[in-house]
Amino acid sequence: MLRLTRSLAVILLVSLLASCSGTNAPDILTTTTILADVTRNVVGDRFSVGSLLPVGADPHSYQPTPQDTAKISQSKVLIINGAEYEHFLEGLIENADGERPVVEASAGLRLLTDAENEHGVDPHLWLDPNNVISYVENIREGVTQFDLQGAEVYESNANAYIAELQELDAWINGQVAQIDPQRRVLVTNHEALGYFAERYGFRVVGAVIESFSSDASPSAEQMAGLVEQIKLHEAPAIFLDAADSPALAQQIAAETGVNVVSDLHLESLTDGPPAPTYIEMMRDNVTKIMEALK
Repeated sequence: MLRLTRSLAVILLVSLLASCSGTNAPDILTTTTILADVTRNVVGDRFSVGSLLPVGADPHSYQPTPQDTAKISQSKVLIINGAEYEHFLEGLIENADGERPVVEASAGLRLLTDAENEHGVDPHLWLDPNNVISYVENIREGVTQFDLQGAEVYESNANAYIAELQELDAWINGQVAQIDPQRRVLVTNHEALGYFAERYGFRVVGAVIESFSSDASPSAEQMAGLVEQIKLHEAPAIFLDAADSPALAQQIAAETGVNVVSDLHLESLTDGPPAPTYIEMMRDNVTKIMEALK
Protein backbone atom coordinates (compact mmCIF):
# COMPACT_ATOMS: atom_id res chain seq x y z
CA MET A 1 0.00 0.00 0.00
CA LEU A 2 1.33 3.45 -0.95
CA ARG A 3 1.88 5.74 2.04
CA LEU A 4 2.09 9.50 1.50
CA THR A 5 4.06 11.86 3.70
CA ARG A 6 2.07 14.76 5.11
CA SER A 7 3.87 17.33 2.92
CA LEU A 8 3.32 15.26 -0.24
CA ALA A 9 -0.33 14.80 0.66
CA VAL A 10 -0.77 18.56 1.06
CA ILE A 11 0.85 19.21 -2.32
CA LEU A 12 -1.35 16.64 -4.05
CA LEU A 13 -4.48 18.02 -2.39
CA VAL A 14 -3.60 21.58 -3.39
CA SER A 15 -2.98 20.46 -6.98
CA LEU A 16 -6.31 18.67 -7.08
CA LEU A 17 -8.19 21.67 -5.68
CA ALA A 18 -6.46 24.00 -8.11
CA SER A 19 -7.38 21.80 -11.08
CA CYS A 20 -11.02 21.68 -9.93
CA SER A 21 -11.26 25.44 -9.48
CA GLY A 22 -11.19 26.25 -13.17
CA THR A 23 -10.40 29.81 -14.19
CA ASN A 24 -12.49 31.54 -11.54
CA ALA A 25 -9.55 32.22 -9.22
CA PRO A 26 -8.70 35.94 -8.96
CA ASP A 27 -5.48 37.25 -10.47
CA ILE A 28 -4.78 39.33 -7.36
CA LEU A 29 -5.56 37.76 -4.01
CA THR A 30 -5.87 39.86 -0.85
CA THR A 31 -6.19 38.52 2.65
CA THR A 32 -9.31 40.48 3.65
CA THR A 33 -12.43 41.92 2.05
CA ILE A 34 -11.33 45.42 3.04
CA LEU A 35 -8.03 45.04 1.21
CA ALA A 36 -9.86 43.59 -1.78
CA ASP A 37 -12.03 46.71 -2.08
CA VAL A 38 -9.07 49.05 -1.73
CA THR A 39 -7.14 47.06 -4.34
CA ARG A 40 -10.04 47.09 -6.82
CA ASN A 41 -10.05 50.86 -6.62
CA VAL A 42 -6.41 50.84 -7.72
CA VAL A 43 -6.34 48.16 -10.42
CA GLY A 44 -9.75 48.86 -11.95
CA ASP A 45 -10.63 46.21 -14.51
CA ARG A 46 -7.08 45.25 -15.48
CA PHE A 47 -7.11 42.29 -13.09
CA SER A 48 -9.69 40.39 -11.08
CA VAL A 49 -9.35 40.79 -7.31
CA GLY A 50 -10.54 38.42 -4.59
CA SER A 51 -10.31 37.99 -0.83
CA LEU A 52 -8.89 34.94 0.90
CA LEU A 53 -11.15 35.46 3.92
CA PRO A 54 -14.89 35.38 3.29
CA VAL A 55 -17.26 38.17 4.27
CA GLY A 56 -17.82 38.27 8.02
CA ALA A 57 -14.77 36.22 8.97
CA ASP A 58 -12.73 37.25 12.01
CA PRO A 59 -9.08 37.25 10.91
CA HIS A 60 -7.91 36.83 14.50
CA SER A 61 -9.53 33.41 14.87
CA TYR A 62 -9.74 32.28 11.24
CA GLN A 63 -8.81 28.66 10.57
CA PRO A 64 -7.41 28.22 7.04
CA THR A 65 -8.50 25.42 4.73
CA PRO A 66 -6.76 23.50 1.92
CA GLN A 67 -8.85 25.58 -0.50
CA ASP A 68 -7.04 28.67 0.78
CA THR A 69 -3.70 27.13 -0.20
CA ALA A 70 -5.11 26.43 -3.65
CA LYS A 71 -6.24 30.06 -4.01
CA ILE A 72 -2.77 31.31 -3.14
CA SER A 73 -1.23 28.82 -5.59
CA GLN A 74 -3.34 30.24 -8.43
CA SER A 75 -2.82 33.92 -7.58
CA LYS A 76 -0.42 36.15 -9.46
CA VAL A 77 -0.04 38.70 -6.65
CA LEU A 78 -0.79 38.40 -2.93
CA ILE A 79 -1.64 41.54 -0.95
CA ILE A 80 -1.52 41.38 2.84
CA ASN A 81 -2.15 43.88 5.62
CA GLY A 82 1.04 43.04 7.51
CA ALA A 83 1.65 44.41 11.02
CA GLU A 84 1.38 40.87 12.45
CA TYR A 85 -2.27 40.63 11.38
CA GLU A 86 -2.38 37.51 9.24
CA HIS A 87 -1.18 34.77 11.54
CA PHE A 88 -3.43 32.39 9.61
CA LEU A 89 -1.05 32.72 6.62
CA GLU A 90 1.66 30.78 8.43
CA GLY A 91 1.98 27.51 6.54
CA LEU A 92 -0.35 28.52 3.71
CA ILE A 93 2.29 30.29 1.65
CA GLU A 94 4.81 27.54 2.44
CA ASN A 95 2.45 24.91 1.03
CA ALA A 96 1.38 26.95 -1.99
CA ASP A 97 2.87 26.10 -5.37
CA GLY A 98 5.05 28.63 -7.18
CA GLU A 99 6.17 32.09 -6.21
CA ARG A 100 4.32 35.38 -6.41
CA PRO A 101 4.93 39.00 -5.39
CA VAL A 102 3.68 39.77 -1.89
CA VAL A 103 2.64 43.38 -1.26
CA GLU A 104 2.45 44.52 2.37
CA ALA A 105 -0.16 47.27 2.41
CA SER A 106 0.93 48.71 5.77
CA ALA A 107 4.65 48.90 4.92
CA GLY A 108 6.28 52.06 6.24
CA LEU A 109 3.47 53.07 8.59
CA ARG A 110 4.00 53.83 12.28
CA LEU A 111 2.54 51.06 14.42
CA LEU A 112 0.87 51.46 17.79
CA THR A 113 1.77 49.15 20.69
CA ASP A 114 0.31 48.75 24.17
CA ALA A 115 2.10 50.37 27.10
CA GLU A 116 3.92 47.19 28.12
CA ASN A 117 4.16 45.88 24.53
CA GLU A 118 2.82 42.54 25.77
CA HIS A 119 0.33 42.19 22.94
CA GLY A 120 2.61 43.02 20.02
CA VAL A 121 1.48 45.74 17.62
CA ASP A 122 -1.94 47.03 16.68
CA PRO A 123 -2.66 45.91 13.09
CA HIS A 124 -5.97 47.82 12.64
CA LEU A 125 -4.38 50.68 10.71
CA TRP A 126 -7.19 50.88 8.14
CA LEU A 127 -9.55 52.43 10.69
CA ASP A 128 -7.77 55.72 10.00
CA PRO A 129 -8.42 56.63 6.32
CA ASN A 130 -5.10 58.43 6.19
CA ASN A 131 -3.36 55.10 6.68
CA VAL A 132 -5.44 53.67 3.85
CA ILE A 133 -3.97 56.38 1.63
CA SER A 134 -0.59 54.77 2.36
CA TYR A 135 -2.13 51.37 1.62
CA VAL A 136 -3.21 52.70 -1.78
CA GLU A 137 0.29 53.99 -2.52
CA ASN A 138 1.91 50.70 -1.51
CA ILE A 139 -0.57 48.67 -3.55
CA ARG A 140 -0.15 50.95 -6.56
CA GLU A 141 3.62 50.54 -6.39
CA GLY A 142 3.36 46.77 -5.94
CA VAL A 143 1.01 46.11 -8.85
CA THR A 144 2.95 48.52 -11.07
CA GLN A 145 6.10 46.47 -10.53
CA PHE A 146 4.13 43.38 -11.52
CA ASP A 147 2.42 45.07 -14.49
CA LEU A 148 4.45 48.03 -15.71
CA GLN A 149 2.15 48.52 -18.71
CA GLY A 150 -0.67 49.48 -16.35
CA ALA A 151 1.33 52.17 -14.55
CA GLU A 152 -0.70 55.12 -15.86
CA VAL A 153 -4.00 53.42 -15.07
CA TYR A 154 -2.89 52.59 -11.54
CA GLU A 155 -1.61 56.11 -10.96
CA SER A 156 -4.85 57.68 -12.17
CA ASN A 157 -7.07 55.29 -10.22
CA ALA A 158 -5.02 55.68 -7.06
CA ASN A 159 -5.16 59.47 -7.21
CA ALA A 160 -8.94 59.43 -7.67
CA TYR A 161 -9.42 57.05 -4.76
CA ILE A 162 -7.07 59.02 -2.52
CA ALA A 163 -9.25 62.08 -3.15
CA GLU A 164 -12.27 60.06 -1.95
CA LEU A 165 -10.37 58.98 1.17
CA GLN A 166 -9.43 62.58 1.93
CA GLU A 167 -13.10 63.52 1.57
CA LEU A 168 -14.00 60.69 3.97
CA ASP A 169 -11.46 61.95 6.50
CA ALA A 170 -12.92 65.46 6.31
CA TRP A 171 -16.45 64.08 6.76
CA ILE A 172 -15.44 62.10 9.85
CA ASN A 173 -13.80 65.19 11.34
CA GLY A 174 -17.04 67.09 10.77
CA GLN A 175 -19.09 64.39 12.49
CA VAL A 176 -16.74 64.17 15.47
CA ALA A 177 -16.81 67.96 15.90
CA GLN A 178 -20.48 67.63 16.88
CA ILE A 179 -19.56 65.54 19.94
CA ASP A 180 -18.56 67.19 23.22
CA PRO A 181 -14.84 66.41 23.73
CA GLN A 182 -15.65 65.05 27.20
CA ARG A 183 -17.89 62.42 25.61
CA ARG A 184 -15.33 61.25 23.06
CA VAL A 185 -14.73 58.10 25.07
CA LEU A 186 -14.51 54.62 23.57
CA VAL A 187 -14.77 51.17 25.13
CA THR A 188 -14.32 48.29 22.69
CA ASN A 189 -14.49 44.51 22.61
CA HIS A 190 -10.79 44.21 21.79
CA GLU A 191 -8.24 46.92 21.19
CA ALA A 192 -9.15 47.75 17.60
CA LEU A 193 -9.90 51.48 17.51
CA GLY A 194 -6.52 52.90 18.51
CA TYR A 195 -5.69 54.51 15.16
CA PHE A 196 -9.23 55.85 14.78
CA ALA A 197 -9.09 57.32 18.28
CA GLU A 198 -5.67 58.89 17.75
CA ARG A 199 -6.71 60.53 14.50
CA TYR A 200 -10.05 61.93 15.67
CA GLY A 201 -9.39 62.86 19.28
CA PHE A 202 -11.03 60.01 21.19
CA ARG A 203 -9.88 58.34 24.40
CA VAL A 204 -9.96 54.55 24.51
CA VAL A 205 -10.49 53.91 28.22
CA GLY A 206 -10.79 50.14 28.10
CA ALA A 207 -11.55 46.96 26.23
CA VAL A 208 -13.40 43.79 27.19
CA ILE A 209 -10.43 41.83 25.86
CA GLU A 210 -7.14 43.58 26.63
CA SER A 211 -5.52 42.50 23.40
CA PHE A 212 -5.18 43.60 19.78
CA SER A 213 -6.75 40.23 18.92
CA SER A 214 -10.29 39.09 19.62
CA ASP A 215 -8.94 35.56 20.05
CA ALA A 216 -8.19 35.94 23.78
CA SER A 217 -10.02 35.78 27.10
CA PRO A 218 -10.16 38.37 29.90
CA SER A 219 -9.60 37.51 33.54
CA ALA A 220 -12.10 38.32 36.29
CA GLU A 221 -9.67 41.00 37.49
CA GLN A 222 -9.59 42.61 34.05
CA MET A 223 -13.37 42.58 33.85
CA ALA A 224 -13.64 44.28 37.25
CA GLY A 225 -11.07 46.86 36.19
CA LEU A 226 -13.05 47.64 33.03
CA VAL A 227 -16.21 48.20 35.07
CA GLU A 228 -14.29 50.73 37.18
CA GLN A 229 -12.93 52.52 34.10
CA ILE A 230 -16.38 52.78 32.53
CA LYS A 231 -17.79 54.32 35.69
CA LEU A 232 -14.79 56.61 36.17
CA HIS A 233 -14.89 58.03 32.63
CA GLU A 234 -18.69 57.85 32.30
CA ALA A 235 -18.37 55.95 29.03
CA PRO A 236 -21.81 55.70 27.40
CA ALA A 237 -21.33 52.54 25.33
CA ILE A 238 -19.26 49.47 24.51
CA PHE A 239 -18.54 49.07 20.78
CA LEU A 240 -18.32 45.63 19.20
CA ASP A 241 -17.68 44.26 15.75
CA ALA A 242 -20.63 42.32 14.33
CA ALA A 243 -18.53 39.13 14.50
CA ASP A 244 -17.78 39.54 18.22
CA SER A 245 -19.64 37.56 20.85
CA PRO A 246 -21.66 40.12 22.89
CA ALA A 247 -21.92 37.98 26.03
CA LEU A 248 -19.13 39.59 28.08
CA ALA A 249 -20.03 43.11 26.94
CA GLN A 250 -23.64 42.53 27.94
CA GLN A 251 -22.49 41.31 31.34
CA ILE A 252 -20.50 44.50 31.86
CA ALA A 253 -23.39 46.59 30.55
CA ALA A 254 -25.66 45.03 33.15
CA GLU A 255 -23.28 46.20 35.88
CA THR A 256 -22.68 49.69 34.50
CA GLY A 257 -25.86 50.62 32.66
CA VAL A 258 -24.07 51.43 29.37
CA ASN A 259 -25.35 50.54 25.93
CA VAL A 260 -23.81 47.82 23.78
CA VAL A 261 -23.36 48.72 20.10
CA SER A 262 -22.81 45.32 18.54
CA ASP A 263 -23.10 45.99 14.82
CA LEU A 264 -19.91 47.80 13.83
CA HIS A 265 -17.88 46.43 10.93
CA LEU A 266 -14.20 46.73 11.78
CA GLU A 267 -12.56 43.64 10.25
CA SER A 268 -14.73 42.77 7.25
CA LEU A 269 -17.05 44.28 4.69
CA THR A 270 -20.60 43.02 4.13
CA ASP A 271 -22.18 41.45 1.02
CA GLY A 272 -24.68 44.31 0.77
CA PRO A 273 -25.56 47.28 2.97
CA PRO A 274 -24.45 48.67 5.32
CA ALA A 275 -20.75 48.11 4.53
CA PRO A 276 -20.15 46.79 0.99
CA THR A 277 -17.12 49.05 0.49
CA TYR A 278 -14.44 50.44 2.79
CA ILE A 279 -15.76 54.00 2.54
CA GLU A 280 -19.34 52.93 3.24
CA MET A 281 -18.08 50.78 6.13
CA MET A 282 -16.36 53.76 7.73
CA ARG A 283 -19.36 56.04 7.25
CA ASP A 284 -21.66 53.45 8.82
CA ASN A 285 -19.31 52.87 11.77
CA VAL A 286 -18.87 56.57 12.44
CA THR A 287 -22.61 57.21 12.23
CA LYS A 288 -23.30 54.49 14.80
CA ILE A 289 -20.51 55.68 17.12
CA MET A 290 -21.74 59.27 16.95
CA GLU A 291 -25.33 58.25 17.69
CA ALA A 292 -24.19 56.32 20.77
CA LEU A 293 -22.08 59.20 22.11
CA LYS A 294 -24.49 62.10 21.59
